[in-house]
Amino acid sequence: MHISERSIMSTIQNPILRGFHPDPSILCVGEDYYIATSTFEWFPGVQIYHSRDLVRWELIARPLDRLSQLNMLGEDNSCGVWAPCLSYDNGTYYLIYTDVKSFIGSFKDTHNYLVTAKDIRGPWSEPVYLNSSGFDPSLFHDSDGRKYLVNMLMDHTSFNGKFAGIVLQEYSVEEQKLVGPVHNIFKGTPAGLAEGPHLYRHDGWYYLMMAEGGTGYAHAVTVVRSRQLTGPYEMDPQLHLLTTKHQPWYPIQKAGHGSLIHAANGRWYVAHLCGRPVGEDRRCILGRETALQEVVWKDGWLRLKNGTNCPDAALEIPDTDALPVSRNLHEDFDGDGWDIHFQTLRVPLAERASLSARKGWLRLTGAESLNSKFHQSLLAHRQQSFYCQVETKLEFHPRHFQQMAGLTYFYNTQCYYYLYLSREEHLGRVLSVMKCDLGQGTLPLGAGIPLPGDGPVYLRVTTSRETARFSWSLDGTTFTDIGGTLDATILSDDYFESTGHGMFTGAFFGICCQDLSGQKCFADFDYFDYKELDD
Repeated sequence: MHISERSIMSTIQNPILRGFHPDPSILCVGEDYYIATSTFEWFPGVQIYHSRDLVRWELIARPLDRLSQLNMLGEDNSCGVWAPCLSYDNGTYYLIYTDVKSFIGSFKDTHNYLVTAKDIRGPWSEPVYLNSSGFDPSLFHDSDGRKYLVNMLMDHTSFNGKFAGIVLQEYSVEEQKLVGPVHNIFKGTPAGLAEGPHLYRHDGWYYLMMAEGGTGYAHAVTVVRSRQLTGPYEMDPQLHLLTTKHQPWYPIQKAGHGSLIHAANGRWYVAHLCGRPVGEDRRCILGRETALQEVVWKDGWLRLKNGTNCPDAALEIPDTDALPVSRNLHEDFDGDGWDIHFQTLRVPLAERASLSARKGWLRLTGAESLNSKFHQSLLAHRQQSFYCQVETKLEFHPRHFQQMAGLTYFYNTQCYYYLYLSREEHLGRVLSVMKCDLGQGTLPLGAGIPLPGDGPVYLRVTTSRETARFSWSLDGTTFTDIGGTLDATILSDDYFESTGHGMFTGAFFGICCQDLSGQKCFADFDYFDYKELDD
């Protein structure tokens, strides 16, 4: 019996982009799909994924790869690139982004920029400054060829949330600047905290899609509409297109910050932010991730295809039987550069890293501590599974206790674990584990294990949902645990809620080297292996 291609279906599990892929902006150009997500203090800025079937997603570009486009030196944790918006018009890709310089306290310093490219893979242009009135900017291309910027408006004088609505202003391509009056087109619903705006036009209506309720467990996607671009906009009688705030034990939580496409298969989809909590304290170790939902038009409003406003944990995609791309990675450092999935903190490694000093090895020259917001020698890969194993081979000859190198399980400069090799006066080379908890350092959890000789050491971290364990080996075969069972949930946005302000990233695994003496010692890493285990 012949089965037509139209009957082929793939079932994908949400989230489609796992582990710290927040604030998705989805785009369809012909038969190609793209998703851009936030990167905050991690460099290069913004990550763009590509797919032809909505199932297999490949990281193809990090467009903000030069200091002239993005310089985050000294910026606080969870500053940097917030909520990029990717769009396309007449042969040109447009990327709008915010570089947040500060956000804790009464003020947020939010500078918005635009870069363009003819090829999605780059090169991307030098940035055009737009405004600084708020974050989450988005560019709307109207059917008459005119373009408009929307962003949330910050009001530091407000005692009730500081979110003063969504503002709109025309953008002139010829003048490369915003022109004309600023319109406050919608001030939000009772859910509050209106942000993440995207404008769409459909069947004679302008639709404004927003994130509301904050980016935590009260998060939601709200859609309002108007016959006129500048409003007034009427609220959806259902209020939220998408939310999980009333279903606290659903596996997909924090659903919000949506972005809409009309796909090549004729269907409509919304990419949105989500989180998957673990443990009694419901912390999202993997950060905020990206999920996909099918939507339909009903009575002039968008509705989830499933008939509710609760996202699907699994989704059927027609016309494909593809399997998702493997997220495992093995980097041997044999080429002229490292894999695109690696990132550094705030600025490039520049002269602090070399692939030519020792062929087949990455040489990191020791710089500042893991608490520094300036110059670190750290190369890291995001955690994308609750169950994974990361391993590296290190050669390092410290001369002083201020010189360290090793493997870190890292959230930000205030929360991390560190398995490191150093030197103690009476023991020689020693291996220890350090913990930093909300900025408070601990004595080593596994202190001063002497290593014989000057040979290499293999370092490993293995995670299992809420916990993690470090181990080490001299032969790469027999590994010994060090430091005991670690609480992985402190490496999460949710753990910072006790401090009175949120954070927005996710856990990373990194190789690094520090020289607090300033003598610039170096460490050599033979490989970095990231392997996801069965969930």
